[in-house]
Parts: sequence; C-alpha cells; structure tokens
Amino acid sequence: MSECVIGILASGRGSNMKALLAACASGEIPARVAVVLSDKEQAGALATARAQGVDAVWLNPKDHGTREAYDRALVAELRARGVTLVCLAGYMKLVSKAFIEPFQNRILNIHPSLLPSFPGLNAQQQALDYGVKLAGCTVHLVELAMDAGPIVMQTAVPVEDNDTGDTLSARVLEQEHRLYVAAVKAFAEGRVTVDGRRVSVRP
Repeated sequence: MSECVIGILASGRGSNMKALLAACASGEIPARVAVVLSDKEQAGALATARAQGVDAVWLNPKDHGTREAYDRALVAELRARGVTLVCLAGYMKLVSKAFIEPFQNRILNIHPSLLPSFPGLNAQQQALDYGVKLAGCTVHLVELAMDAGPIVMQTAVPVEDNDTGDTLSARVLEQEHRLYVAAVKAFAEGRVTVDGRRVSVRP
C-alpha cells in the first residue's frame, strides 16, 4: 500500500488538527502530515503546525478572485506535496467542485452533530434547542452540499439536563478528537470502501 500523505485545512485554532498531528507523530495513524493550509493569516493552526515542524501555508482568498480559483490554488499546494488524503479541521469555507473533483472520496470533515441532524453552525446549541437526548459527532466525506456527504463514522454523546451549549460542546469535542483519529487511521490503512452513500470500514 502506498504511503498516506495528509493535507489539513483549518481556519481556527485547529484542535482536531492537533489530535491528528499527535496520532501521526506517535504512529497511531500510519501517515504523515505534509502541509497545513489556512484561509486565515492568524489562524492558530498555522502556528501550531510550524512549531511541530510541519509546513504551514496561508493562502489569502482575496488574491484569487473566485472561490474556484482559490480552490485550484489549494489543490496546487496539496498536489505539490503529494497529498493523498485531505482533512478539514475547522475549515470555515465551503469548497467547490474545483477542490472536490481532484480528491473525490478522499476529503474528510468532522461535524459536531449526528448528521444529517443539525448541519451548519452552532450544532450543539441546535441540538439543545430541539431537545434531543443524544448529541454527538460525525466524520463524513465532503461533497458540494454542506455537511451532507456520506457518513464514515459517528459517536453519540448523551445530553444532560443541565447542559449548556458550552458544556455539551466540550464533551462532544473530546469525542471528535477520538473519532477523527479513528477515521483517518482507517483510511490510512486502506480499510475504507465507498459505494455511493454507503461507507464500509473493515476492522
């Protein structure tokens, strides 16, 4: 099996990125992170990546005119480093066909809800407002529709009666780190099969 080379896109502090970097460094994920890309010059994820010796690049969307042009620039950065698996980690821009097609079924995202419930922003508060008893997180493949790609893995997190958006978010985030590492590990080990919307993960 060829080496799994990961590219990470992040817009913020990159807590899920940190979990992936740590798992790759320890050998838990048999892959290496070749680059971290961000649309935000001051993203904490860039500083964290550089501190760990990982190539970190800010690409300014204003330099590229259209979303498609920006996405082509991202693809060029990823291809130049031989990236085979792309992981979105708090990346706050929607991606276009120009980004998805070169990495079809090789772009992962993690979302803090049990999709298809509560897509978009503030998922944990959406869950509380709706009154669900189980929240959670989902690793899914990325497609054009937001938070709508085929589901790879999910973990449920019970909602407690005294939960606030912050307390529920904190417990979900702990599970996000574990789930994302597990999903990326499965891809790196070649244990994932995608058939339409059905994703199978072999033990």
